[in-house]
Amino acid sequence: MSSLQFDIAHLLAGSLVLASFMMLYQDRLYALLNVYALHAGVLALSVAWQAYVQQAPHLYVTALIALVFKAIIIPVALHRIIKKLGIHREIENVIGVGLTMMAGIGLVALSMVVMLRVTPGADALAREDLAFALSVVLLGLLIMVTRRNAVSQVVGFMSLENGLVLAATGAKGMPLVVEISVAFSVLIAFIVIGIFLFRIRERFDSVDVQALDRFRGERR
Repeated sequence: MSSLQFDIAHLLAGSLVLASFMMLYQDRLYALLNVYALHAGVLALSVAWQAYVQQAPHLYVTALIALVFKAIIIPVALHRIIKKLGIHREIENVIGVGLTMMAGIGLVALSMVVMLRVTPGADALAREDLAFALSVVLLGLLIMVTRRNAVSQVVGFMSLENGLVLAATGAKGMPLVVEISVAFSVLIAFIVIGIFLFRIRERFDSVDVQALDRFRGERR
């Protein structure tokens, strides 16, 4: 692999981590969904570049799936769900944005230290892609933990899955059938979650997780 190819792959994987931080910073649902679409678009570019570098044509299909489903269809559908349900569009955080961003920086540093130490025998590109991928996964978990709105937690889960795809492609790719099954599993989960959100809205008139916790406490 040439130095230019390595640098571009490094840039795209790092851009995915940057997009995760942008998602972590957002305090409005529409902005969060727009940044998630960017996140998925960067993932598609990263996977397509890996397909070129590795000379693995099946990864182009993976990139196309990420672009069509994750960057276009899912964000548009979530926009419509928010509008249909009349969900409050400001995101309530468990902790402040500053502390959340500091926690995110700590998780990225932890990912770099862990992955670079446990993969000394791997090639440089795979090691760094795995480190970036673990960072994206942990930042997705942080989004889920620090958000009270169910829709933002769904977005955090989907960004986490983007990190898993990046890890798989960086480690010389998964079999195409596995990638397709993962993509459709996420799509099915998205449909189920969408139905679930409609039911929550009908029953409790809110998708705020804290409000649901209060209702559960009252029932007890």
